[in-house]
Amino acid sequence: QVQLVESGGGLVQAGGSLRLSCAASGRTLSDLRMGWFRQAPGKERELVAATGGTTFYADSVKGRFTISTDNAKNTVYLQMNSLKPEDTAVYFCAARRIGLRRYDFWGQGTQVTVSS
Repeated sequence: QVQLVESGGGLVQAGGSLRLSCAASGRTLSDLRMGWFRQAPGKERELVAATGGTTFYADSVKGRFTISTDNAKNTVYLQMNSLKPEDTAVYFCAARRIGLRRYDFWGQGTQVTVSS
């Protein structure tokens, strides 16, 4: 089992920055592929960034968000810059085992609200 705990959400003005953290336990990050998803009210959950052979970013966040990992801390981060009101959502950290496509492990989510 993998446990994921997010932190770092909050309220920020448009143009501001936030850094989300996701601390993993139960398995080391080197055994996993990590993703950040978000879900806005009335919308489907979407993948915004993910680690892997090629780092993935959704078109809507390219150039503004950066996913990174600290293996020593077993933590994955999502640095979010130049935030826009449309980035407002609950952000979830998720993990999948290498070789599998489905994200099996999820954090509880953290709210990000960007005011205009």
